[in-house]
Amino acid sequence: MRFGVDEAGKGPVLGSMFAAAVRADPAALPGGVGDSKDIRPERRERLAKEIRESADAVGIAEISVERIDADETDMNTLTVEGQAEALSAVARDGLSGTVDAGDTDAARFGRRVADAVDADVAVTAEHGADETDSLVGAASIIAKVARDTHVAELAAEYGDVGSGYPSDPTTRTFLADYVDRHGELPACARRSWSTCDDVLAAASQSTLSDF
Repeated sequence: MRFGVDEAGKGPVLGSMFAAAVRADPAALPGGVGDSKDIRPERRERLAKEIRESADAVGIAEISVERIDADETDMNTLTVEGQAEALSAVARDGLSGTVDAGDTDAARFGRRVADAVDADVAVTAEHGADETDSLVGAASIIAKVARDTHVAELAAEYGDVGSGYPSDPTTRTFLADYVDRHGELPACARRSWSTCDDVLAAASQSTLSDF
């Protein structure tokens, strides 16, 4: 029995980041498990259900917009915290496994995750582990499905918000239109992101041009 941990939603300007941990016998996982970004949404949902059925335990942690925007933190620290919180839900003394490194220094990232978990676990951190370790790939799928569900909930509340990524024209249009209508950013926006600064600056410039 081993574990794998990964996160989804680190880069979007909208909504929460999610981390997931899967504790399982790798041989028990369904076929086709891998990096969630390379799997179509419908198949991801099916695989997530099969992973939950075959795994010994699954843990999920949500890192909210409020935590992301807090002055005293950064995304590397939040990624450590998210992975550690998810891993804590499945950890037990003597367990070992792999996490997808969220820092340029993989060994340092692994130590930080291990130190943040109460159980005595052996953590190996690797870049791109979701492509090489089936349990990390499984965690990637669980985290991505949680993020997809979250984005769908945002869309139900706000209308079409796109993927939530800064490069998505639909997301940028949503933010610009919301600020135009309400004079402020939506609560789901990561206000500390430069994309939000750009949207607010553009709205302010547009207002000034009216005079």
